[in-house]
Amino acid sequence: MELLTRTIQFPETLDDMAIAQFQEQVEEAVHSDAAVILVDFAKVEFMSSPGLMALVIAFKRSREAGKPMLLQSINERIRMLLELTGMEKVFEIMESPVEESEQVLVSK
Repeated sequence: MELLTRTIQFPETLDDMAIAQFQEQVEEAVHSDAAVILVDFAKVEFMSSPGLMALVIAFKRSREAGKPMLLQSINERIRMLLELTGMEKVFEIMESPVEESEQVLVSK
């Protein structure tokens, strides 16, 4: 079974414009042919509470669309925030990043 994955970048800075752009990318991913949404944190050093809220909203949208959302390339600071808020139980975190922005995953 092949699953098309759509990768979106989590914003480095979390001003209103960056959060709006992230939410727009989430909407595009939700309405795309992708079966899985992958949120890449490779360039993110710190996530504030508005960032966590944007991530939770993105998760709700992906769940409503029936598309799993995975996180990749999170650093220890972000992992600690997710653990402190109990969100590490909600989000699936990939240990190694997927390199393509649209990747085909094959499950056995």
